[in-house]
Amino acid sequence: MTIFIVCIALLIFFYVLYTIGRRHVSAPVQTAPSCGTCDGHDSRCEQECMMEAATKDIVYFDDEELDHYRGRPSDSYTDEEAEEFREVLFTMRPDETREWNRSLILRGVNVPDQVKDELTMLME
Repeated sequence: MTIFIVCIALLIFFYVLYTIGRRHVSAPVQTAPSCGTCDGHDSRCEQECMMEAATKDIVYFDDEELDHYRGRPSDSYTDEEAEEFREVLFTMRPDETREWNRSLILRGVNVPDQVKDELTMLME
């Protein structure tokens, strides 16, 4: 009978150790990409960030003068007009280019075809 009690006590002891040990083991935290970490390779992240940006105030990059191009097709700009976009583009930090592009999209301003390659290179 004593052996039976000792076995039951050991079983309870190991069960308590096992459950305490499991409480301290936590699963790794899964983090979803945020708009701050969105690198352009995940289309879902880009889409979610665009939807999130649409609910916020539009951020201007000292480029209000570009608003008069609202609704204009990207292939209809003259070289002089495209230069206005270039001036704004080259005065910003590379990490701001993605947000500037979102700002233009939300404002309905299409980037001129002449500037798209440069914008894309800076966004990468």
